[in-house]
Amino acid sequence: MKNEKKRQILFAVLCASLLIALDLLTKTAARRALSGGPIELIPGVFELHYLENHGAAFGILQNQRVFFILITAVFLAAAVFFYAKLPADRRFLPLRVITVFIAAGAVGNFVDRMVFSYVRDFLYFKLIDFPIFNVADIYVTCGAVAFFIFTVFFYKDDDFNFIKKKKG
Repeated sequence: MKNEKKRQILFAVLCASLLIALDLLTKTAARRALSGGPIELIPGVFELHYLENHGAAFGILQNQRVFFILITAVFLAAAVFFYAKLPADRRFLPLRVITVFIAAGAVGNFVDRMVFSYVRDFLYFKLIDFPIFNVADIYVTCGAVAFFIFTVFFYKDDDFNFIKKKKG
């Protein structure tokens, strides 16, 4: 089973790397393409609108870069620990996929904070005036919702005994 676990970890790193690359590529393209202003894709509904976000979701905690870097580092350590503890069997595949998406989203925005001191956002639902977001935010949000749904409706408390097990 150890080889299977190593294979899963390697595959997770590869998938996360691809997801992070996609996020960073879309942010770079948005920065270049939207320098002249927003592009309305669906009039009155959805547009590409470049924004340099110095805070978190919904613009909260503006200019708290060190805080975000520390929180992201702690979160990523927890995600790696959780992934490493997940049993290799097929039943836990959804949690492995979810963890990869959430971690990739966190890293995508972490890279922005480290390189630019802000996060590049560019997706805007004008119809409902939803805060501008990016691909990494989609990974984190969808992953968190999926994690909630799976842990509440699919997995049982006993499924998470692997976290408490001590080898000895």
